[in-house]
Amino acid sequence: MSAYVALLRAVNVGGTGKLPMVELRAMCEHAGFRDVSTYIASGNVVLTADRTEAEVVAALGSRLEEYAGKPVGVLVRTAAEMAAVVAANPFPDAPGSSTVAIFLPEPPAADAVAAARNRTTEQIAVGAREIYVAYGEVGMGRSRLALPAAAHGTARNMNTVGRLAAMAAEL
Repeated sequence: MSAYVALLRAVNVGGTGKLPMVELRAMCEHAGFRDVSTYIASGNVVLTADRTEAEVVAALGSRLEEYAGKPVGVLVRTAAEMAAVVAANPFPDAPGSSTVAIFLPEPPAADAVAAARNRTTEQIAVGAREIYVAYGEVGMGRSRLALPAAAHGTARNMNTVGRLAAMAAEL
């Protein structure tokens, strides 16, 4: 049995993709996942399964598509991978609320940072299958940073990443 963190794209953000977390938990349980818990209402779920990452993505993605009537992006990390994302944060002294890990389905391209547009004071670094961004004084809400490599990713601030890693470690 492996512990996983599933991160959904565009759920309960800016009034789009409404999905009550009670519904998400029920979908996960009906898909056969165990120890299911959600964290804040933005598509974060921690669970255990006797399946591979790809199988978790497929099973949850299928349930979500039935519910939403369209594909919903699902990115999955093991408990160990989530702990590694926290440990690899290249901006540990930056506030966790204004520093994010953008989770990607694949490793970022070598030119991911160089391809960034509208960059001002944001700091950017690549990880294994993540891109880290420290927004600093600009703040994520006011930043106009465009990262083409993040088009199929989903961002979580480092406070959330830390909490999800801790939840997964407890399973």
